[in-house]
Amino acid sequence: MDDLRPITPIRRPLADKRVRVPASKSIANREIVLSAIADGRSRLRVGPLDPGEDVHAMIDAVVALDYRVERDLEELVVHGTGAGHRAGGAIDARDAGTVARFGAALGALGSGYVTITGSPRLRERPIAPLLDALRRLGATITGDRLPVTILGPIRGGEIEIAGNESSQFASALLLVAPRLDGGLKLHIAGMLVSAPFVDLTIASLRQRGVKVTKEGNLITVDEGKVRPRDLRIPADVTAATYPAAAAAVLGGSVTVEGVDARVREGGQGDARFFELLQSMGCGVSHRGGAVTIRRIGELYGIRANVRDCSDAFPTLAIVATQASEATELTGIGHTRKQESDRVKVVADGINALGGRAQAFADAIRVEPAPLHDGIVDACGDHRVAMAFSVLGLQVPGVAIKGSGSVAKTFPQFYELLAELSR
Repeated sequence: MDDLRPITPIRRPLADKRVRVPASKSIANREIVLSAIADGRSRLRVGPLDPGEDVHAMIDAVVALDYRVERDLEELVVHGTGAGHRAGGAIDARDAGTVARFGAALGALGSGYVTITGSPRLRERPIAPLLDALRRLGATITGDRLPVTILGPIRGGEIEIAGNESSQFASALLLVAPRLDGGLKLHIAGMLVSAPFVDLTIASLRQRGVKVTKEGNLITVDEGKVRPRDLRIPADVTAATYPAAAAAVLGGSVTVEGVDARVREGGQGDARFFELLQSMGCGVSHRGGAVTIRRIGELYGIRANVRDCSDAFPTLAIVATQASEATELTGIGHTRKQESDRVKVVADGINALGGRAQAFADAIRVEPAPLHDGIVDACGDHRVAMAFSVLGLQVPGVAIKGSGSVAKTFPQFYELLAELSR
């Protein structure tokens, strides 16, 4: 990702802007998997905005496993095969951890050989705990890192998986659990990162008629049918954090339409970002299926554990550069193994612009300091590229190296920034 993109600054408050963001990647990829194993046809409407490469990779993964998917510009029709699907195939997860992990569990349902590979960075990211769990459920798997070959089928039972590296390991197992003989009892060991995303998986299962019970760190999924579903995929709350951050950094207000950004059980995990923006001095209101962010006064620093909404920490960190006090964000050590070493890359980006940021094993501290022009290397990480592009709306002379990475989840991101500047 060597593409260098200068950011055109706005440097004025936003005048009641209204914008839209793509459909939720997190919900779309869960629903694609559940639609594939459902008893019948599901229609998933993703809307007019491109949901990004991660969703396309998930679609291609289920097609590679010989599930039938019809797609046009705004919707997918997935023909579920119920419990009878046994094909193998080859999955290229590209740069998508979700696709590698969900694809591994889905592939392990069948009795054919399934190979999974991905980008060089994805091959470095954790997947061994999930592979070990699939082995304990009966799969034969070569290797502990991508590329791997998986031979199922797996069976039901009782199993434990660590929660400290990724919530996607638990979600992958839960998604296929209703198709396992006897269902699944899943114990999550230790502290679970991004816990709301497991709650999102549970909600998706229940909405398809699957019986799921949760008692502390034990989640039980009964064997049974998965209902097909017609669903409009809601807008992505994480994508909505970027225009929200623009209002926080520039002042003024922006409304993101079609977004339910309220914190609630089974909702999108990064909704807590908006509560944290309120703590930093912004007004946030939810009405009419939209969220409005407004800032008039100064921004304040915060101390917060963001383990449950860690995808939003780069965006919080760039907002923190404009605050009157220092900010400390903790609970982010696991993000060092995402698309980049996010803690280091975000701190390096702030410091490259003259700011003061210090990276720790599980935290970042950002202190107020005047910023200047400079190049921020996103290191191929879409979340970093988008966060610092927003900061460039306020700080003249910012350029993003690796800006093309935004296509992973928000291909029309720079069109959004252009809308804000009009």
